[in-house]
Amino acid sequence: MTWKQVFTSSVGKKLVMAFTGIFLILFLIVHAGLNACIWANDGGEMFSKGAHFMGANWVPRVLEIGLFVGLILHIIQGLMLEFSNRGKKAIGYAVSYSKGSKWYSRSMGLLGTLILLFLVMHLYHFWLPNRSHQGFLLGEEINLYEKMKLVFSELWVVILYVLGCLSLGYHLAHGFQSAFRTLGVHNKRYNLLITSIGYGFSIFIPLAFAMMPVSFYLGWIG
Repeated sequence: MTWKQVFTSSVGKKLVMAFTGIFLILFLIVHAGLNACIWANDGGEMFSKGAHFMGANWVPRVLEIGLFVGLILHIIQGLMLEFSNRGKKAIGYAVSYSKGSKWYSRSMGLLGTLILLFLVMHLYHFWLPNRSHQGFLLGEEINLYEKMKLVFSELWVVILYVLGCLSLGYHLAHGFQSAFRTLGVHNKRYNLLITSIGYGFSIFIPLAFAMMPVSFYLGWIG
């Protein structure tokens, strides 16, 4: 397969979606782990130390560039597959839809679009102000903990974040398993394990993210 076919052929697009999807899944684990420090309820001290490390260390900054590249590729290839699938009545990734398929399996394009809108809002609230304050690369940091308290003091913002996390959960419920199937990991020996991990991940990670704004708004975090 040539480099052109990787980004233009049906198989190539699915492989790009799978690899970038797994990369983004790994990012979600790291991001959720860092943000979970807010529940230490120590005035944001632990969270701020973690955020400072991620902001001041060059390794996370380089990985951040890779993250944006992977995210953009995932979005572009996802849209291309969605448009292609609408014409062929097929599926993105490697699994064919059946009459008994889940609604979220048939709605990956819609869920992906909702997540994209949620991501734009999230970047506007946190990433952009922090990077602008730092001169994009290095410099002063804003207090992200206090920023979270301010942003999540508005009920409508909390509701939108929870809805965004709900969309992410359904997107992961299908995308996690589909990514591994696209890469050929779909024999009987691993199917049950991957399915179980996929459903667990699609519940636990979005729930953790959703509980963060809820915790601030309800005053569970001081």
